[in-house]
Amino acid sequence: MQLDNLYQEVILDHYKNPQHKGLAAHFDAQVHHINPSCGDEITLNLTLAGDVVTSVSWDGVGCSISQASVSILTDLVIGKSLEDVEKISQSFMELMQSKGSIAGDETLLEDAVALAGVSQYPARIKCALLGWMAFKDASVQAQAKGK
Repeated sequence: MQLDNLYQEVILDHYKNPQHKGLAAHFDAQVHHINPSCGDEITLNLTLAGDVVTSVSWDGVGCSISQASVSILTDLVIGKSLEDVEKISQSFMELMQSKGSIAGDETLLEDAVALAGVSQYPARIKCALLGWMAFKDASVQAQAKGK
């Protein structure tokens, strides 16, 4: 139970003190995603230098899970190659699809493992994945623009 409390604190900290919130003026791609089941919204700006994520900024409204998840995502991906980000994203997707059966790789996912409990609530998985899907969409657009 102590670990669950720690994870709740990590989620609340990212919700109350979101990382990289506030849209950057310059970007390679901008996407806007909405979770129609609950109304959560995220606009995400992405900048790449080759295949390295140099900036991710965002703004949005929604529940603590969606907002904390995108905050955690930004911390995880800035400065990493898209190849590394893909590994992180795959690991996070596996965690969300696990229905609580796995804890997640803390060395790879860092604070994102705090969202492991979300995987037990199908209605909340979409909240946790909103920012991740926005990032994936933005990275595809940014790469297409760079070609």
